[in-house]
Amino acid sequence: LVQLSESGGGSVEVGGSLRLSCLVSGDAYEGNCVAWFRQIPEKEREGVAAIYTGDRSGDDRTQYGDSVNGRFTISGDDALKTVFLTMNGLKPEDAAMYYCATMPPFPAATTMRRCRNWLAYSYWGQGTQVTVSS
Repeated sequence: LVQLSESGGGSVEVGGSLRLSCLVSGDAYEGNCVAWFRQIPEKEREGVAAIYTGDRSGDDRTQYGDSVNGRFTISGDDALKTVFLTMNGLKPEDAAMYYCATMPPFPAATTMRRCRNWLAYSYWGQGTQVTVSS
């Protein structure tokens, strides 16, 4: 059973920082894709960042949405089976419900190419709210 548990949301002022955490259980962490999405009411869910937790020898293991590139960083702690989203320089438009997501684990066929497909994520956490005040 794949389960995702997010934490770390909260309220921050413009320009501030937050770090979100996503604990991935059910053997879905290793050699898989884990991503963060966000959604505000009446808008489609947006892919924010994704990470491939498999082969660590290459540099191409992450991708970012255009609106957060350069401000957000996605990383993983293999021992904790946790993926983090570090958000710096937060803007009012970053306020949203943030969701952690992953795919059915299939390490033999998973590469960063699979992780880049925002539509392929099918397991979701409950979400954590981020509020940015000016």
